[in-house]
Amino acid sequence: MLETLEKEVLITEEAHRLYGLLKSVSKTKAAKWTLSDCLAAAPYTLAINRFKKEQNAVILAHSYTTPDLVYGVADYRGDSYELALKARDSQADVIVFAGVWFMAETAKIINPGKKVLIPAGRAGCTLADSMTGQDVEKLRALHPGVPALCYINSTADVKAQCDSCVTSGNVFDIAQKLPGDELIFVPDMLMAQNLEAELKRRGTPKKIISSGGSCCVHDKYRPEQVEKLRAEHPGIKVVAHPECPIEVCEKCDYVGSTKGMAAYVAASDAKTFGMLTEFGLVNRLEAEHPDKQFIWPFGVCSYMKKNSLINTLEALLDPRPDQIVEVDAQVAAAAKKSIEKMFELAK
Repeated sequence: MLETLEKEVLITEEAHRLYGLLKSVSKTKAAKWTLSDCLAAAPYTLAINRFKKEQNAVILAHSYTTPDLVYGVADYRGDSYELALKARDSQADVIVFAGVWFMAETAKIINPGKKVLIPAGRAGCTLADSMTGQDVEKLRALHPGVPALCYINSTADVKAQCDSCVTSGNVFDIAQKLPGDELIFVPDMLMAQNLEAELKRRGTPKKIISSGGSCCVHDKYRPEQVEKLRAEHPGIKVVAHPECPIEVCEKCDYVGSTKGMAAYVAASDAKTFGMLTEFGLVNRLEAEHPDKQFIWPFGVCSYMKKNSLINTLEALLDPRPDQIVEVDAQVAAAAKKSIEKMFELAK
C-alpha cells in the first residue's frame, strides 16, 4: 500500500514538473498540453530518466520530435549540427538519438565504439532518401574537379562521396570558403537555389550544381502563405528554413537553420511570428517564449514523430535490431572525413 502511494506521489510530482514546462505548448493546432496529458506521460519519463542513468546513456532529441521527449527526457535538444557536436563530445556509453535515421547514423559514424540507438527505428527522410552515394559518384564524374558538399540530411554513403558535409546553419559560410566558381551541392534542390542566391548576395557568386529532392515539410510552403500572414497579422515577423522554395524565402524577414530561427525569435522585440517550419520548433518556441505568439500554417514531419516515450523506453530496455545503429566500416570511414571537414570549416 505504502509503495503504491509513494509511486503515485512520484508520478504526480513528475506530471506537475512536465506541465510547468509544457502548459504553453500546443499539442495540436487547437489544443495545448494539459495536466492530464502530463500525467499520462509521467510514468514513462520517470522510467526513461531512471534507466538512462543506470546505463550511462545520453538522450539527444531533435527539435522536431514531440515536447514530452524534448522536455521530459532529453539531455540535449537542438538541430542537426548542435546534436552532432553533442554526439561527438559525449562521454556516455550509450547514445539514444530521437530523430531520423541519418542523424543517428551520423552519431555512430563519429562514435564507432559506442552503442547508438534510435527509438523510431529506420525512420526515413524524404530528403536524405532522395539520393544514393552512387548518384553522387555519377554527378561528380560529370563535373570533374568541382568541390562537392552534402547537406547533413543525407545518408552515410552520400557523405562518403563528398568533400565536406554542411548544415543549414553553416552551409553559406562553408560554401563561400571553397575554391572555384562552381560547386556541387546535394541532395536538397531547394536549398541549392537559396545557396546560389545567398552567395551572389555576398559578392562571391558560384554556379551551384545540384541533384536530389526536397523536405516534405518545407517544400510545401508558398509565397501566398507569407502574404496571408502579413495581411492577417500586421507587424508579424515571418521566418523560414532554407529548405523552403526560394520565392518563399525572398519574402521572409529571416531565413535560417532551426537554431538560427530560435535565436532570431529570442533576440527580436516582435511579439508575433509566422513560422514556416516544422511543428516541433513551434512547440519549443512556445515553451521558451510564452509571452510571444507563433502562427504556424502547417507542416508536420511524420518521420520525426515516430519517436515516442514508449519506443524510447523500449530501446533502452531491449532494443529491436532496427533500433540499433550500425554503419559499414568502409563507408563510415569515408563519411567521417566529410563530417570532420565540416567541423574544421565551420570553426
